[in-house]
Amino acid sequence: MSEPLPSWRDTATRRAILEFIAAVTDEHGADFVPPAARVAVFDNDGTLWTEKPMVVQLHYLLEQWKSAATADPSLAERQPYRAAVSGDLAWLGEAVDRHYAGDDADMGLLIQAVAAASSGASVEDYAESVAAFFRDAKHLSLGGSYAEAVYQPMVELVRLLDANDFRTYIVSGGERDFMRVVTEQYYGIPSQRVIGTALGLTYDEATNSVHYAAALDFFDDGPVKPVRIWTRIGRRPILAAGNSNGDVPMLRFAQGSPRSLALLVHHDDPERGDLPYDKGAEQALEAAAANGFTVISVRDDWERIFPVPS
Repeated sequence: MSEPLPSWRDTATRRAILEFIAAVTDEHGADFVPPAARVAVFDNDGTLWTEKPMVVQLHYLLEQWKSAATADPSLAERQPYRAAVSGDLAWLGEAVDRHYAGDDADMGLLIQAVAAASSGASVEDYAESVAAFFRDAKHLSLGGSYAEAVYQPMVELVRLLDANDFRTYIVSGGERDFMRVVTEQYYGIPSQRVIGTALGLTYDEATNSVHYAAALDFFDDGPVKPVRIWTRIGRRPILAAGNSNGDVPMLRFAQGSPRSLALLVHHDDPERGDLPYDKGAEQALEAAAANGFTVISVRDDWERIFPVPS
């Protein structure tokens, strides 16, 4: 049999992951967890795929906002449409950074524009639009498709967990239906196991179809993550992986299990195409030491970061 986690270096982090999986799957061990309770949850942006230099869904939304401003030039006078049209993305980056720091002063404008981008569309039409984006879009710094911007070591971890009778879920601040289009192809996680921020939905009896409303249903970040996990899964996870301040409640929630593993990805490698950053993860890195999270160093723990291009 091939070695598990081949894109990981033989470090204490890799050994901790393998030891945890061995312990909870050993029927004769003190830490055995029955398959039905082997729930693992993963953040998406910055954990399973890149979120720098721009969150993937924001790249998609910029294209939608440009089109909307072309159809209605008055939109270009306000944010975030102004940023999309002008190409000056500093405002957007600062709004996201402020959110991770606990300041949501600009998030209202962003959320309104996010909801407006799909308002009135059927769920099928939206999925087709997102699929078209992923067929054509190129990652802004790596240059390849977004399928080549997933973190190969984390994909290997998801597949190893699946092979050991875990049920893996995505629990992300990203929008649920945007992620659902590609999660099975990219990670092997089916769409029904994607938990994320959700836009409002309505059912049109005349056309027998479900459409998006011009409003947010809920924002799946921070303390909302454990609530959504329980609402959707009805179990406390035994493994959780994230990378930002908004993931700390999810990691702590997993630690409430008798045997657990909380993983925090730290983007600290300036050399191999994964842009390093701590902004938006400062509280998480502090919490790691206080709460015993296992920190994954991109620089030290990953032999390979991205998949081999096809």
